[in-house]
Amino acid sequence: MRGVTDSIPTTVDVVLPCLDEAEALPWVLARIPAGWRAVVVDNGSTDGSAEIARALGATVVHEARRGFGAACHAGLLAADAEYVCFCDCDGSLDPSLLAPFVREVAAGDADLVLGRRRPTARGAWPPHARAGNLALARMLRRRTGLRLHDLGPLRAARRAPLLSLGVADRRSGYPLEMVVRAADAGWRVREHDVPYLPRTGRSKVTGTWRGTWQAVRDMRAVLALPPVPAATAGVR
Repeated sequence: MRGVTDSIPTTVDVVLPCLDEAEALPWVLARIPAGWRAVVVDNGSTDGSAEIARALGATVVHEARRGFGAACHAGLLAADAEYVCFCDCDGSLDPSLLAPFVREVAAGDADLVLGRRRPTARGAWPPHARAGNLALARMLRRRTGLRLHDLGPLRAARRAPLLSLGVADRRSGYPLEMVVRAADAGWRVREHDVPYLPRTGRSKVTGTWRGTWQAVRDMRAVLALPPVPAATAGVR
């Protein structure tokens, strides 16, 4: 379906980076808004995630290079809709919550909309992961002036401007670099609270101290990058 229904654009692709998320995929894909396309980027799964996603109607893209950023960018390149969203594939975030994000971008009220994660249960967001995220958000404010509280993966923007930002990180720094480059380009970045659920299955990154440390290291390197004027400045 292409067009607009109830003021919600349906020219939307949802990029779902995936590494061994067979257990969570059915719930996540069932929550994709009607008319939108799910683009599951398989990043080397060995549990049949790609086959499950395909059987459930998702478009499956294979990205051999390991890394959250590599998977996200492969999905962005594979997308062809005017609007592109990103969401984790582990059941911790509900992709149906992206509908108002896309509506806000389509209305011209924002260029990039992010979800601020609000844990719904103990253990949904480990203390070390939350502390690392808070520290990075503070550094982001100093670097860009954006008063954001979270660098969460639930987000929406227009596809063509996103590609023009030239995000280069292919590891954990990808979502942060997207925000940094958007700020450099003068984008209006908005943040809205979203419930953060306990993930399904085992965390590959922020569920461990080692994973959190690696993510923070990747993101600190991004924050050290000098400002680069983007071709998408003034997308509004």
